[in-house]
Amino acid sequence: MRLSSDDLGMFFEERHRELAEKLRAAASSFDALEADDADETNKDRAAAALLAERGLFEIVCATEPQARALCLAREMLGYVSPRADSIFAVQGLGVHPIVLAGDAAQRAQLPAFARGAGIAAFALTEPDAGSDVAAIRTRAAACAEGYRLDGEKLFISNLGIADHAAVLATTEPALGVGGLAMFWVPLDAPGVVVRAMTAIAPHPIGALELRGTIVPASTRIGEVGEGMKLAMRTLDAFRVSVGAAAVGMARRALDEAIGFCSRRSQFGKLLGEHQLVQAHLADMAVDLDAARLLVLRAAHLRDSGARATTEVSIAKLGATEAAQRVIDRAVQLFGGRGVMAGAIVERLYRAIRPLRIYEGTSEIQRAIIGRALVHAGKP
Repeated sequence: MRLSSDDLGMFFEERHRELAEKLRAAASSFDALEADDADETNKDRAAAALLAERGLFEIVCATEPQARALCLAREMLGYVSPRADSIFAVQGLGVHPIVLAGDAAQRAQLPAFARGAGIAAFALTEPDAGSDVAAIRTRAAACAEGYRLDGEKLFISNLGIADHAAVLATTEPALGVGGLAMFWVPLDAPGVVVRAMTAIAPHPIGALELRGTIVPASTRIGEVGEGMKLAMRTLDAFRVSVGAAAVGMARRALDEAIGFCSRRSQFGKLLGEHQLVQAHLADMAVDLDAARLLVLRAAHLRDSGARATTEVSIAKLGATEAAQRVIDRAVQLFGGRGVMAGAIVERLYRAIRPLRIYEGTSEIQRAIIGRALVHAGKP
């Protein structure tokens, strides 16, 4: 028997049960998104509108986002709509630097994003700067009007539907990390060019080009030199929820596989009656439950105020890698049907792969965990 919410009461409080009921009520609406014949951009906009309508953006735009609430929401969204999950998470990433260090005028904009009247992006990655954030080359040169932004960002989710982006740039390359600053950039500003990109898992994503874009000094979030800290604290706040989204996708894959194996017959009996198939399902269930427990342990630690960097990395690494295995087995059990475009397990197969890269690759998580283990063993 797989873990249910009731089995996990040790991690939750009554307010989380209320949120869970709200999420269950919304689930069917999101599940219908991918069945729509609309084009991808319209599906993206429909997903964002539904997130706003259901009040879910309030979770990621809160002045103190709660890890367990984030994880509950992302597990549900991962189960029903990885597209909506991505938009939901990046809304939080985009506004979180303002939550952390925004001035009064910037923080006054948060309610609009909480109700979905604005959509945010988080612009970190560049052609030559991914995991190595200190290698950022987008330039924010001081000028009479404030700052002139020049540079290019790649693989930026929510571009195409976003109207603002938190952009990390260097005010002085010679200063290294000390020159980094975060800017709240309106994407309709002169010199801003958004170029659509296409990922294997459908969701809004693109490249952001800044060509002499002039922004006032009031768009800077926090002080010069705080950019790296704001970027890392933002990623830290949401990283554990990546594992929750992976758990949701894996749970959907296992449910689809059980359903299929309970209907499909081969060699005179149901697939689910074959011992080898049962072994596959058993391994999937073990991976899923272990992943969920890792995620909830880390989320509970974060909400309790404990230092949880290593536990969060363990959860992100363990859950995304386990979910990849679960979904791969589901595709295998479906056989030819599993690799046909439009099949739920085929969509999940494409959706899970980026989560092993986004918000800190599996390799980065291994480095964090390994470093912690080595340092813990030092006298």
